[in-house]
Amino acid sequence: MSLEKIKSAACFGGEHQVWRHESAATRCGMEFAVFLPPQAKEGKKLPALFWLSGLTCTWANAAEKGGFQRLAAEHGMAVVFPDTSPRGVNLPGEDDAYDFGSGAGFYVNATRAPWDKHYRMLDYVCDELPELVFANFPVDPKRVGVFGHSMGGHGALICALKRPERFRSCSAFAPICAPSQCPWGVKALGGYLGADRETWKEYDACELAAESKFRGEILADQGGADEFLRGQLRPELLRAALDAAGIPLRYREHPGYDHSYWFIASFAAEHFAHHAGILSA
Repeated sequence: MSLEKIKSAACFGGEHQVWRHESAATRCGMEFAVFLPPQAKEGKKLPALFWLSGLTCTWANAAEKGGFQRLAAEHGMAVVFPDTSPRGVNLPGEDDAYDFGSGAGFYVNATRAPWDKHYRMLDYVCDELPELVFANFPVDPKRVGVFGHSMGGHGALICALKRPERFRSCSAFAPICAPSQCPWGVKALGGYLGADRETWKEYDACELAAESKFRGEILADQGGADEFLRGQLRPELLRAALDAAGIPLRYREHPGYDHSYWFIASFAAEHFAHHAGILSA
């Protein structure tokens, strides 16, 4: 599969790159970014983190606002930034709302027409993009973690719980914890999967926990002043589900912090340390 480099820039001794490729999973062109730390120049295979962004985002939001490159350079880790949905596939209504369609793929494989043709983001972030990264960049396939924010926090949780053989470590900032029980999730899962709520369980971390073989500690940070905390994010449901499943969770709620990248940047260092501790073992 051919890759086209769109741009690159030196950063903290490494290189931040943006690439484009034709995706078999989404049947359209996709862009992603990757940061290669200075250790990549030594010819060694590196651990890598996949960052999954939230509603309305592209690869650029975290790459430009999260402050991840300095931390990745310190830990000798690559960071991969996928997009959050297919782009420009001209489906009816794909650009009508911020919380469905473009920028809102919810990391599911859609089964409802017309979304099922292109909106297969679970396959993209769990299979196609990792294999592309492993084949073209100095990344160790056995040392891969996943983290994300909001919709992307939901994505990180379900990817780790569904694919523990691929993702050894997991963390999340203000994740949508139980999408089948919040307005954002009900809209997205109903739109992509249809009205049968049994099919939604495949993409709900609280439902997946009981059967998952993932047993690493999950780190989750939440802002106490987050406007979406009670109505959309529902961390109390995740805490109960992981506890019942015996999956360790380190949950931290921070008074005064909101849902923004100011919050993410404030605690990103702890997340990199969390992943590095697991992936370096």
